[in-house]
Amino acid sequence: MDVIRLEKGQAIAKQKGIVKEWYLIQQGTVIQKMAFASVTLGQNAIIGILESDWFICDYIAGTDVMLAVIPCKNAADLKQILSAYPNYRGVFLRTAVEQRHQMLGLYVELQTRTRQFHAFVQTLYNDYQALCAKNGLEGQPFSRMEYFQRLEMEHRAEDWEVNNSNSLVKNYLKDYLLFMQRDDSLCVGAIMEASLQMRRIMQGVEEMVNYLLYNKDVLLSESGDDLFQLYFELAVRMAKRGLDVEPVKKEISFLTGFIGKLRLYDAALVSQRVGRYEAYDFTGGSEDGVETAKDIDITAEDCLGHILLFAGYAKEERDEIRARVEAYRSLPDMLSTDSKAYQIRRQLSPMFYEIYERAFFRAVEHEDDVTPIIAMFLNFGFMDVQLAGEEHAKELYDLTKHLNVFHSEHVYTIYEWLKNIYNAEKDPSKNEFDLDYPAYLLEQRKNGDLTAEQVKMMQSDRKERVHFEIKNMFQSANRITYGKITTFCPILGEYDLINSLDKMAVTAKRLEEAVNSLRRVDYSVFYREVGYSGPANDLLTHEPMMQEVLPDIILMPNAGTKAMMWQETADKRRDTPGRFLFPVFTAVDLEDMMMETVGRFRWEMCRKIQGVRWNDIREKSLTAEYCDYIQFYRKNHDLSADAKEKLKNALARAKNSYREVFVLDYENWVKYESKGSFRLNKVARDILVKYCPFAGAIRQDLKANPMYQNTIPKFELDNAKKQQRLTALYEKVRKSGGAITPQMEENLSFYER
Repeated sequence: MDVIRLEKGQAIAKQKGIVKEWYLIQQGTVIQKMAFASVTLGQNAIIGILESDWFICDYIAGTDVMLAVIPCKNAADLKQILSAYPNYRGVFLRTAVEQRHQMLGLYVELQTRTRQFHAFVQTLYNDYQALCAKNGLEGQPFSRMEYFQRLEMEHRAEDWEVNNSNSLVKNYLKDYLLFMQRDDSLCVGAIMEASLQMRRIMQGVEEMVNYLLYNKDVLLSESGDDLFQLYFELAVRMAKRGLDVEPVKKEISFLTGFIGKLRLYDAALVSQRVGRYEAYDFTGGSEDGVETAKDIDITAEDCLGHILLFAGYAKEERDEIRARVEAYRSLPDMLSTDSKAYQIRRQLSPMFYEIYERAFFRAVEHEDDVTPIIAMFLNFGFMDVQLAGEEHAKELYDLTKHLNVFHSEHVYTIYEWLKNIYNAEKDPSKNEFDLDYPAYLLEQRKNGDLTAEQVKMMQSDRKERVHFEIKNMFQSANRITYGKITTFCPILGEYDLINSLDKMAVTAKRLEEAVNSLRRVDYSVFYREVGYSGPANDLLTHEPMMQEVLPDIILMPNAGTKAMMWQETADKRRDTPGRFLFPVFTAVDLEDMMMETVGRFRWEMCRKIQGVRWNDIREKSLTAEYCDYIQFYRKNHDLSADAKEKLKNALARAKNSYREVFVLDYENWVKYESKGSFRLNKVARDILVKYCPFAGAIRQDLKANPMYQNTIPKFELDNAKKQQRLTALYEKVRKSGGAITPQMEENLSFYER
């Protein structure tokens, strides 16, 4: 087994990274970390034993560490290792049992904190209302409590599991290990059983971590919209009236003590907020310098006026815009397709994007001025309480405090995306003529619309970059992802919010789950060939490397029903992420939307790679073989009369688009064929086996089936040859003094899957 050494603080594996092997800790310690929750793993602990496909946590070297690389990802691999190295049976089994015990300890600790958190917040708020009523004071509005609920766990550890682990580790571990080592099947079964338990336990830990992170600002937040501020402000008001503030101070003391025990909050924030309270002179009876809690009754606000003022509109302009919105609001049926409704919506669309652009530039230049109402507009398309509905407006207001749930390494709200364009961290998307921003500027110069000097200036002009993105991507994509083009209005409306927003919200987590669900079936979907980029080595100079590049997903501010693949790559380079567009709210199944989007991505990525020969059957590829299959299906003897009739109907439904026929087949491939429910004809199935292969575990289940008896073994034989060639090549690299880089490891791992 290979051995790797890492220094303290170095990352061993990152959350959501692909599990390619396990790592046995031979020396040192490793921190298994998920946000604020962590466990320290010591000698003989195994990294990866609890995961499947992707790492659940981050793993960071707690000290300098030495790790043995174990080529193991599943029960079959484990059985081979234990057969080859019998002395590892006891080590692996003890590790599995003890790590499970550690995980259960973390789970129980977090379960206690989560339950205490909910009970404490609920009690504290009830006490606040009681204190207000007792002293004849009106309580400040705090909408967060309307949606604050206890956590309903999806992945639980039962009490009996905890008790079983305690008893086993403390009393019977030696006997258990001796018994389970008698037989490889027993030993592997016990290890994998513990692994599955650990995975479920850590998924439960993740749920509790996310719950506490999402709700922690109910007690204390940077915005000052929290229970601490409610109590502080209540104490000030009571002092001003000469009332006894000691009961309030006592509650604040409980609150600050509980905040300390939770260990969730930034120490500087706690020090600042608590220090300000402790320094306040309640004997002075003055409210000067004390802000009240910043929560507002959103339903009583003139949100449209607030947005227009923020965007810098004069009174006459505001009145004109308000009149247009009111004309839309007063329609008997806002979804009508008659000429009057159409004309009003047609006027509202350009108006909306002009307001958006002006508000956006004000927001990025003066971020401290961005209020929750402006955040609702920029991220969700909200402009008016009556149009969105009062309950939805309240939910949207609450969501502005948790915009992080819509953001991850590859997921952005439209506002965050445009900020990346503004800051030159991302390049503008292509326009409808497939021109990127530099190509568009050059085209304008050729046409005589811009001078060379203007082109040079606009290439780095931040506002022009954003203007291009809004005009060429945002406006089109917002309408298309909404799904109903004839009745589209960019202002968020109640008629589209058919469920509670927590169920409709397209969060980063839900999107990642949809992407990962698909990757478990079509493992190669986001892989592509790129050039070798490691240390100079003649053996690798021309060696193509398979690299996974996940797409960027941009959330359009609407409640829509469609997703789309806007670009297969960010620019001409293959190693840049594609761009998928989803509505920020939807009632449609996200996995279905993702499958359809990825089907189009598969097709367009192949077209990009193949270039002008994308449909030339002499150059074998997914698109070439599919085009040949569809174009000549009537003469194909491998297709039955029934299969030909179905393909004819599919072509009619797809309006003769070969791509759309493929997308329908791809959805059936992922959704049904992967589970052994056969929906495709022989020809389509053979093409998809070759170019969209199932993951190894699925292939193993299917290859005995007559439908796959020839195609899957052939695919695996081709893969094995490539793997064998790479293994030999890498051995030559080692012998010549070269290092096996992470890029090379990923490349080999691709063919092992």
